[in-house]
Amino acid sequence: MNAPASDAPSASGLQERIRTYYRETSLDYRMAWTSSETLALHFGYWDERTRSHAEALLNLNRELAVRMGLRPGQRLLDAGCGIGGSSLWLARHYGARVTGITLAPNQVGQAREASRKLGVKAWFELADYHATPFSDCSFDAYWAMESLCHSPDKPAALREAARLLVPGGRIGIAEYLRVARPLQEKQERGLRDWLDDWAIPDIAMAEEWREWLEQAGFEDIRITDITDNVRPSLRRLQRMAWFWGFGEWLLRCLRLRTAAQHANIRGSRRQGAALSAGSWRHQLITAVKRGSATDD
Repeated sequence: MNAPASDAPSASGLQERIRTYYRETSLDYRMAWTSSETLALHFGYWDERTRSHAEALLNLNRELAVRMGLRPGQRLLDAGCGIGGSSLWLARHYGARVTGITLAPNQVGQAREASRKLGVKAWFELADYHATPFSDCSFDAYWAMESLCHSPDKPAALREAARLLVPGGRIGIAEYLRVARPLQEKQERGLRDWLDDWAIPDIAMAEEWREWLEQAGFEDIRITDITDNVRPSLRRLQRMAWFWGFGEWLLRCLRLRTAAQHANIRGSRRQGAALSAGSWRHQLITAVKRGSATDD
């Protein structure tokens, strides 16, 4: 499962694509999605009490934290931390001792600057979540908010997560999950067009995540479909992508937008089409590392 396609980029090539994507789309996210309040590069979670996009973005942090059973003051790794949105929220609301890691140097700088400006203590480093510089059992919790999609070897990422966690440590993942492997030909092609635009090598099925977590040493695995709660956020992105479509295409023709920036907008439309085709769902995954929990 999750075997790379024969034309898949090398690990170093994929990492460079990811760095380029997040460096060159930084302005897109800042203008259209995130804010100084949220710093979120993920989708939002809407319930009956949600009144705004910014509130929905913070809600997804809350939902994952609650489902993980996080406790105040725990040591937490934010794997694929973006510009620090979840890390700083967890430090502020849970008193978590957070270390965020990302492949993108520009994101490390932005996250550190946000930490300083907000007066919220968290640590941010340039690192690959497949092979981190941290010692065994360094963390009580492992957080991956729409970031493990970029992994070309998700079982390896989960094995590293298990190494880093103490026995009884919690893992929480928010991710896009494909509904079958393979999909029907047209669905598969549409899904892969979207993923390629966003520098994502592939997404996995729920059954695959469950198997990989078990093999890595996790138990009490829970997978919850939150697509209906995320759908308003997805619709917002589709409206924005279609609204800016022609103007963005013109700027691309004039070479005022890069290939990565153009792919970001195109991928936003393709993601919605893949959802409408029933190719993927948005889900939360939580699990516990086998063994007895230890005191902090």
